[in-house]
Amino acid sequence: MIEEVFRREWGRVLASLVGFLGDIDLAEEAAQEAFAIAAERWPRDGIPRHPVAWLVATGRNRAIDRVRRERTLEDKRRLLQNDRLTASMDEIDFDDSTIQDERLELIFTCCHPALAVEAQVALTLRALGGLTTEEIARAFLVSEETMKRRLSRAKVKIKATGIPFAVPADRVLPDRLSAVLAVIYLIFNEGYTDRGDLAAEAIRLGRLLAELMADEPEVYGLLALMLLHDSRREARVVGGELIPLAEQDRSRHDQAKVEAGRSALNRGSALRSAAGPYVLQAAIASLQAEEDIDWNEVTVLYERLEGLTGSPVVALNRAVALAEAGAPERALELVDSLDLGEYRYLHSTRAELLRRLGRDDEARDAFERALRLAATDLERRFLVRRLSEL
Repeated sequence: MIEEVFRREWGRVLASLVGFLGDIDLAEEAAQEAFAIAAERWPRDGIPRHPVAWLVATGRNRAIDRVRRERTLEDKRRLLQNDRLTASMDEIDFDDSTIQDERLELIFTCCHPALAVEAQVALTLRALGGLTTEEIARAFLVSEETMKRRLSRAKVKIKATGIPFAVPADRVLPDRLSAVLAVIYLIFNEGYTDRGDLAAEAIRLGRLLAELMADEPEVYGLLALMLLHDSRREARVVGGELIPLAEQDRSRHDQAKVEAGRSALNRGSALRSAAGPYVLQAAIASLQAEEDIDWNEVTVLYERLEGLTGSPVVALNRAVALAEAGAPERALELVDSLDLGEYRYLHSTRAELLRRLGRDDEARDAFERALRLAATDLERRFLVRRLSEL
């Protein structure tokens, strides 16, 4: 019972407390105390009619008690201005609708460009997802102590530099929103291969952002993209082996996620005539969810995406689509024109194209180079399997 409320309401309770207290550390401690008290009282007394209001008021009361003990009242007089907030918990009678939803402000605070990207990711998972320091550290393959320091430095920087707890002004919102979307997509990609829980957390954050910014097409584009990619999870890795899209058993695709992804894509497409990068990527993923993929249309969409981003990685994906559309020679020419250095997918893609063209010796060299650069055991096993087939 408590866990369900925690997962659903942690971000909202914390955001409300940050907005009131102006201090992430103090708000986090207050929220943790509020949930601890709930864990003790709710099983005995039942869930209150308005759990968010109860948790926020309880957290505020605890924070005020702490301020009274540790600081002069003059320093924190504004915390005591509303008598209703310092009432006994048994006297709380206002409902959840009176608690302002400030999660959007919290998202933009966590993803402020003054913070390092890894700090933005960690803070977002901690503040909006309620993940523990240990869980975040494990997800990003660093020690708990390293992650603790990372979170601490980020909170200190927010306080020291006066990073505002606010939604950015309209003139800077597009750039700031792009940073928020990039953080959520980074979380998704970290969990895409073998951390389903992390990918699910990114999707939950995407849904939350779509709820809070319902008029932003790129928000829906990102949500659609994650849902469509995640729909292939059960088919993409089978028996510990990585299965390419063309070889996947489509009966293992999650059709509920496909439909949810397409619904989000339709919403995003309807909000603006000129599609942005996430909407275009989602449109590509939607086509790839079809039983019979129109690779010519996928190629056209990748061309549009490349025109928007200028990304050589997008050009590499366009080469893959070209090959699937029946032009492996043109695809190889495109791949060989790209300056991607030791990007591992450049070499695995080149190897696949050489294999299709019957140039086995060159393909073997390219596969071996990709194998040296592989980042996961799944990728290594896949490349070894491909090498054994030559």
